[in-house]
Amino acid sequence: MADWGPVVIAVVLFVLLTPGLLCQIPGSGRAVEFGNLRTSGLSIFIHTILFFGFITIFLIAIGVHIYTG
Repeated sequence: MADWGPVVIAVVLFVLLTPGLLCQIPGSGRAVEFGNLRTSGLSIFIHTILFFGFITIFLIAIGVHIYTG
């Protein structure tokens, strides 16, 4: 049996937290901008910290598992 939980959670968080795709924190003109498809070094850093924080919560603290087979 394969555990697909970490893979699914990582892909979903990667898509949701891609800077500039859905939102960008901090934005170029405001604190939060939505759907501007631009990015900066600071927003990449903030989104990376958020990604690792959320993936740690979901995989280690909560322990999400999806088994197949």
